[in-house]
Amino acid sequence: MARGDAPRDSYHLVGISFFILGLGTLLPWNFFITAIPYFQARLAGDSNSTARTLSTNHTGPEDAFNFNNWVTLLSQLPLLLFTLLNSFLYQCIPETVRILGSLLAILLLFALTAALVKVDMSPGPFFSITMASVCFINSFSAVLQGSLFGQLGTMPSTYSTLFLSGQGLAGIFAALAMLLSMASGVDTQTSALGYFITPCVGTLMSIVCYLSLPHLKFARYYLAKKPSEAQAQELETKAELLHSDLADGAVPCVGLHSHPVRLPRHHSHGDQLHQSREVESVLQPHLLLPPLQHHGLPGTEPDVLLPMARRGQPTAAPAGLPALLVRAPLHAVPRAPEVPAAHPLPTGCLLHHFHAALCHF
Repeated sequence: MARGDAPRDSYHLVGISFFILGLGTLLPWNFFITAIPYFQARLAGDSNSTARTLSTNHTGPEDAFNFNNWVTLLSQLPLLLFTLLNSFLYQCIPETVRILGSLLAILLLFALTAALVKVDMSPGPFFSITMASVCFINSFSAVLQGSLFGQLGTMPSTYSTLFLSGQGLAGIFAALAMLLSMASGVDTQTSALGYFITPCVGTLMSIVCYLSLPHLKFARYYLAKKPSEAQAQELETKAELLHSDLADGAVPCVGLHSHPVRLPRHHSHGDQLHQSREVESVLQPHLLLPPLQHHGLPGTEPDVLLPMARRGQPTAAPAGLPALLVRAPLHAVPRAPEVPAAHPLPTGCLLHHFHAALCHF
């Protein structure tokens, strides 16, 4: 929920930009793993075959390099390490450098992979270059996603949802592309070339969207915030939610706990109140708690709120809360009887009782 003084997202341009950025973070890798039949054909030494289609068995006996196992290892291990490393990189590398640098690196790596489709190469060097590309692509993807999630932390929660929706759409695009390639019956090289060119287009769109964010007033307002300001904004958002609940008539059930309270002497005037009265009050923790704590009353935690104002005369509500009248019964608990303190016996009486006890024995 955006703050009241925040600018509006004109034409939802910032939301669309973060949606495309979410799409660009996972689109390259999803298309890369969709092209596994192409890599299997190249590693089998059959790079010029046009008979192989996407129905090729991925785990056939020609997989002498254990391609699937190496891809899994060299993709997940850098993803884990650089996700942890990103927690320290933000202190020494600016956010813009991390995001733009990662996008450009991914773009160059996929351009190289697309160029290798038309280059004849023996299986050994091709396998080494492919594994290096897998490692670098996932390393830069980890830095990119971590940095973008850091920026989303300063934005309203709606934009995080749009970003995650874009990531989900990336997997759908890759699956649809594979189905279309299988239905058309093209060879693996042609389909792989399309798989590698499409992420390049998506990454270019992501770069354009990210570069456009500083030119949008809505994005500048939130992205310029520091983490401490973002936490303060979260508290303000919760206050706005509470304000809307109170405006709808839904009063939170706070302050309705039963605590035995002994009224001070100058408040009760020695009378014990047993009847229940209706009072009109406003919730004022900043005015109520200090007097209760001054008298040493139990149960004066910050979440305890009691009605204090007289009927028809509500006092001013604190900042951020509306002056809403609440009817609540006030049950005054009888004052506990005071136990007189024990006074020491005079010395003479003490000696007399001690002498009588000795004579008795």
